Amino acid sequence: MSKTTRATLFLKQKGAQFTVHTYDYDPDADKVGIQAAEALGERPERVLKTLMALVDGKPVCVVVPSDREVSMKKLAAVFGGKSAQMMKPADAERATGYVVGGISPFGQKKAAPTAIEEAALVHDLVYLNGGQRGLQVRLRPSDIAGLLDAKMAPLVSDE
Repeated sequence: MSKTTRATLFLKQKGAQFTVHTYDYDPDADKVGIQAAEALGERPERVLKTLMALVDGKPVCVVVPSDREVSMKKLAAVFGGKSAQMMKPADAERATGYVVGGISPFGQKKAAPTAIEEAALVHDLVYLNGGQRGLQVRLRPSDIAGLLDAKMAPLVSDE
């Protein structure tokens, strides 16, 4: 597996401090983010998942802990929209240039406005997809927000 992806190149170009971690990706896992956390020996709330959604038909990137679900109502509100829905996997792959299970918020083909669950800020370091299945990057959540010019907001469902 190559540890150099568009995501890691993006992070290097921006001078970000990060480490790269690999794990055995299970394509049959029910929840890819949870499987990544288990494989890395980390708590799920420290392993963030990258999702692509549409707010009023426009692509957005959403980063939340792997054990939580996005509230579409909260997501729409963060971007000043009326409605939000998850992007179809094929559309997410086309928009980002990454395959599902390997979508990173960094180095996307066409950068989308990004929102990050504010609860991620309580951790010193978190993991995010590094642009390839089985590849994670670990860095400070505040660095993620700055690198992506992301909105920090409550995004997860209350259930």
